[in-house]
Amino acid sequence: MALPIVAVVGRPNVGKSTLFNKLIGKRLSIVEDTPGVTRDRIYAKCEWRSRSFMVVDTGGIEPNTSDEILAQMRRQAELAIERADVIILVTDVHCGVTADDSAVANLLLKSGKPIVLAVNKCDKLGDPPMEIYEFYNLGLGDPYPISSVHGHGTGDLLDCVYELLPPEDPENLDEDAIHVAIIGKPNVGKSSLVNRIAGEDRAIVSNVAGTTRDATDTVIENEHGKFVFIDTAGIRKKARVTERIEHYSVLRAYMAVDRADVCLIVIDAQEGFTEQDSKVAGYAHEQGKASIVVVNKWDLVEKDNKTMQEYQAKLEQDFSFMSYVPFLFISAKTGQRVAKLYELIESVSQQNSMRITTGMLNDVLAYATTRVQPPSDKGRRLKIYYITQPSTKPPTFVIFVNRADLFHFSYQRYLENQIRSTFGLTGTPVRFIVRERATNEK
Repeated sequence: MALPIVAVVGRPNVGKSTLFNKLIGKRLSIVEDTPGVTRDRIYAKCEWRSRSFMVVDTGGIEPNTSDEILAQMRRQAELAIERADVIILVTDVHCGVTADDSAVANLLLKSGKPIVLAVNKCDKLGDPPMEIYEFYNLGLGDPYPISSVHGHGTGDLLDCVYELLPPEDPENLDEDAIHVAIIGKPNVGKSSLVNRIAGEDRAIVSNVAGTTRDATDTVIENEHGKFVFIDTAGIRKKARVTERIEHYSVLRAYMAVDRADVCLIVIDAQEGFTEQDSKVAGYAHEQGKASIVVVNKWDLVEKDNKTMQEYQAKLEQDFSFMSYVPFLFISAKTGQRVAKLYELIESVSQQNSMRITTGMLNDVLAYATTRVQPPSDKGRRLKIYYITQPSTKPPTFVIFVNRADLFHFSYQRYLENQIRSTFGLTGTPVRFIVRERATNEK
């Protein structure tokens, strides 16, 4: 089930990123006393009163700027506002209500979204400063005095956000479905692929409006199971076609990846691998999602009996950071190999959810350490006591050792390869957590 979205907006340098970091409990956004540091939207999960939601940090809004970077930041913030269920407007008590604050407030009021007004930098405990009453002039209701640095007032702020969140849907019709994000650059054929899937498969359940409001999820059920395809290309509004769509597409893809179980990374066979493909694929990898690289427009490539083999070898180099990912060469236009997607999606989803018993893992560990001894340094050798799997999506393994500093990356990669060769785990990243166990050694 998709999480509600809370956007943190405001003019530059009012403390949005500091508040964002405080809400999510970690330093994710860059915080610097310079306007314009946060240029992209950053997403993170937040939990309050047993309710989870996504918080979006945005670049500062300067309504009337001619600066290209600041204008781009404003467009990104506006996009976040469009997608948000609740908006937190952050202001600065020391500056009072500025003309830009009023302009931003008017912009937010036009959106029709629930708005919470946060007056930041109220760092002293006790009664709020008298200056806070000025912020009633914005017409956004009661201002909440907060200190994003110290955390004062953030609990009351979150209580208000909690009350404004949309009600939880008790009936999630898609809870058993595999959610599939179709991601990639513009014009690689993402929408064509969705249209092909929807047109060929007669078992379409429905078209369900996604949480992104202007996107549509295609729900399909067949002999392979139930699938929800998230088309990131369908989000585009006509008014924004001429804008920097390439940059927006990455941000949209991030949101789709967060919702997905499996990511289809679609690339153009004629254009090949690009830097933007690596960004999108890298995010899917970091989030632990099962992934498939789908090479579209294969019908347009001149080929002989070695073309596919050579092309895949090149892609394996390009996607070396995702060495586990399978490749499928298709044509959304002609339908070539599209039917094979379902089986492959189902397979990598199962691999992403695979749980391996501790006994089987340690059998592999015993074999691997006998075959290649653990590394040593200055007379001290790494000892690996045992390995266990505490979680899935992605498969995560905890390895208990005598000294974590001796557990070199190369040996970790070796163990990963041994586990993959034994259990498969095709299409899914794996995580390793190294823990030191106290010993009596002197």
